[in-house]
Order: sequence, then structure tokens, then C-alpha cells
Amino acid sequence: METKANYVAVGAFVLICVIGLVVTLLWLAGAQYSQEYSYYQTIFKGSVSGLGKGTLTRYNGIEVGRVTDLTFDPNDPQSVIVTLQVQPNLNIREDSVASIASQGLTGGSYVEISGGTRSSPLLVAKPGQRYPIIRSKVSTLQQLEQSAPEVVAKLNVAASRINDLLKDENRRAVAETLNNLDTITTTLAARSGEIDATIRHANAAVANLDKASQGLQPIMDHFNGTITHVNGTIDTADTTLKKYGKVADDADAFINGEGLAQLSDLIGEMRRTVANLNQLSAQLNKEPTKLLFGDRRKGYTPP
Repeated sequence: METKANYVAVGAFVLICVIGLVVTLLWLAGAQYSQEYSYYQTIFKGSVSGLGKGTLTRYNGIEVGRVTDLTFDPNDPQSVIVTLQVQPNLNIREDSVASIASQGLTGGSYVEISGGTRSSPLLVAKPGQRYPIIRSKVSTLQQLEQSAPEVVAKLNVAASRINDLLKDENRRAVAETLNNLDTITTTLAARSGEIDATIRHANAAVANLDKASQGLQPIMDHFNGTITHVNGTIDTADTTLKKYGKVADDADAFINGEGLAQLSDLIGEMRRTVANLNQLSAQLNKEPTKLLFGDRRKGYTPP
């Protein structure tokens, strides 16, 4: 009887523990599912390899939610619509951007959301949209994948050119060039004394030219003074020419104006006056008394 009673007590204890564990799990699950979330969508163009339901979603590098759904865009078969379940207090802005990031080169992929700017308004769903749509951009890995063919093509071109450069004839030409350079440097080294002497002679010639230029300085000063004097003479001549020009202008105005006519009239009057004076002088020479006493000759008086 005592053994049977112990079995019942142990069974009852185990059953109570199981029931308690189930209740605890249900309570935790209910608390988890009762938590509110915010939902957003973003559209990635091209491959979304590495993403799936439950993939982490990070906001400025901090885990804030997960991916809940991935569907094809019915309007564009190359685009994938990703639904994100995130914390409700993120305040995602209109200029926030979503991208696919990777945890290192071999790590898993996740969705990274940038924070945006403080001045940008909050992102809300527009008419016809189920959830607000976050703008997306191409990830770094996708950029590398897209640019990889171009990089490989450039590398192939560079390798081809290097192969052309390393052909036998080019290598022989480079070897000959190096030999010529070695010959030139050897010749220069052998004639270093002559080169030094030439440099010294050139320095001496430069010094002589400097002295000669100093000797020419007084001549240049005298020449400059002469030029200054000539300039003064030219200025004086120019002033004189201006005066002669004014006299010529005045003479031209006198000849072409009324002055010449008035001078002609004056000369005519002077000629008449001179003629009268000559006539008077002739009369005085003939009869000087006539001017003083008048004409005393009487004319014939009839009886």
C-alpha cells in the first residue's frame, strides 16, 4: 500500500509540473502575440537571395523586427514585395531607405532600414496601399554583382595589353633601351670632368655677362635721358605746330570770309585818297598862292 501511494504522489506531482509548464508557455505565447506591431512594405528589384520569412529587420543596425512575407509584384515580375513586421515606435520617415545587407561576406542576409532625417515627415500609407511603402536601394553586394562583368572585361583588356607589352620583340626593345641608357650613363661618368669644366665656363660666362650689363647701365641711363629730351622736343614741336595750325585757320577764315572784301574796299579808298592827294599836290606846285588867296583872276566882264 505504501509503495502504491508513493507512485500516485509522484505521478500527481509530475502531472502538476506538466500542467504548470503548459500554462506558462501559453501565457508567454499569449503575451508575445498580444504585442502590437507596425507593418511596412518595401519593393526590391532583382534577386532577394538570402531573405525569407523570419529574416531579421534592423533599423540603423538595431534589430527591430522580422520579415513576415515575400511576394512577387504583379505589375513587375522582376520586383519582390517584402512585408516587414517592426516595433510600433520606430517613427520611420519618408526619406528612409531599405536595403538588403549581409553580416560579413559569409553571414546571413537581413533587411536594413536607414533612419532618415528629423525634418522629414512620418511615412504613412497612401490611398490604395495596404501598408506604408519604404523606398529601397540596390545593396552593395548587388552593385558588385552588377558591376562584376564590366570589371572582369576591363581586367581581360588589361591582361591582354600586358601580354602584348611582354612580347619577345618588346622585351628585346626594352633590353636595348636599358643597354643604351647604361652606355650613356657610363659615357657621362667618364666625361664628368669635362662636364664640370663646361659648367664652370658657363658660370664664368654668366658672370661676365652680368658685369657687361652693369657697364651698359650708364649708357642705358644716358640713352633714356636722350629719349626723354627728344620726347620734350617733340612735345614743343607739337605745340608750335598747333599754333601754326591756328594761324593758318585764322588766315583761311580771313580769306574766305568778309575780311578780304573789306580789305579790298579799304585799298580802293586808299587809292582814291592817294589820287586826290596827288592832284592836290600838283595844283599846289602849279599855283601855290591859289590855295592861300583864292583865285584872283577875274573873268571877262561885259560892259
